Amino acid sequence: MTPFDVLLAGVLVLTGVFGTGPAAANQGMTASPPAYLLVVLAALPVLVWRIWPLWTFIASTGLTLLYLTLGYAYGPILLSAAAAVFAVAWSLPLRRTLAAVGALLFAAGLVIGAGVLADGRDWPEFISVAAWLLIPSAIGVTFKARRDAATDVRAEQARRAVSEERLRLAQEVHDVAGHGFAVIAMQAGVALRVLDRDPDGARRALEGIRAMSREALEGLRAEIEAMRQPEAPLRPASGLADLPALAERIRTSGLPVTLLGVPDVPDVPDEIDRAAYRITQESLTNVLRHGGAGATARVSVRREGNTLHLEVTNTGRAADASVPGGRGIDGMRTRAEALGGTLDAGPLAEGGFAVRARLPLSVGAGGGPATPGAPAS
Repeated sequence: MTPFDVLLAGVLVLTGVFGTGPAAANQGMTASPPAYLLVVLAALPVLVWRIWPLWTFIASTGLTLLYLTLGYAYGPILLSAAAAVFAVAWSLPLRRTLAAVGALLFAAGLVIGAGVLADGRDWPEFISVAAWLLIPSAIGVTFKARRDAATDVRAEQARRAVSEERLRLAQEVHDVAGHGFAVIAMQAGVALRVLDRDPDGARRALEGIRAMSREALEGLRAEIEAMRQPEAPLRPASGLADLPALAERIRTSGLPVTLLGVPDVPDVPDEIDRAAYRITQESLTNVLRHGGAGATARVSVRREGNTLHLEVTNTGRAADASVPGGRGIDGMRTRAEALGGTLDAGPLAEGGFAVRARLPLSVGAGGGPATPGAPAS
């Protein structure tokens, strides 16, 4: 029961009390105390229409039919019946609403038909009563259809948000695990190659494996915890300021990396900062996996106007930078496009491979907040 319900019931009671007498006088009749009592009783069930809509319908319309059966004048009591009909149409499924209103119309026809035979009432009165019942039922059904449609839209949006969040988490897990495994594999290879002739170099490689394993495990643990407890505090996301540490890890795996303009780009939104780091990480991971022996990499970050330009080039085997069936570049492109940016990747004429991303520094310029796409593989 809400304040509006109390107000509505009060208005119906007052309208009935002060309007039944004049309505009866206009029809050449006199309103008796029992008529006023029925008018008040028919209005009161409206108080609980939100809790028991069918009970409200039965009680209010039943009292209205009793009022008409006793031969009292048509009047404001029909407002209470109309409110009860609206309540059942707003609350119940369409099939049950049609059944209830149909049964009410049939009962009203019987009551008015009996009045026609008993005291000469006119059949057109049935048309008036039917209108009082059908119009609020149609309005209630329409409003319920709109409410249900809006609910379905919100439910679909919620499902889509959950799906997008799962994709985002899958992308993050892929980036963390894929990069960590690639670095670990390269450092393990370095350790095996120098194990006999350079024990210190092998030790450094093994220490790098330990550090990278710990970092990857912490990243995976943080993402899994975010899946289990969305309200849990997240660890700080990596950004452009973390690129020197990323490059150093890559260098310990045997791939020379040159950084240009990092991290000298000011005022980068968090979404852009995180996306630029992930694109760089995935690009360098691809070079580790597929660049081949003797490959080198260069990372360039610069700002031109309101756009962040990110370029990762390597001198390795161009065709291997994106293996058939892989989704690494697709994932990077989706990440950039979700922020309103673009990403191009392809072989260089002089040999090697390049990934170039352009990201708007005003988040939402093209696609709103970041919603990474399907995980790469």
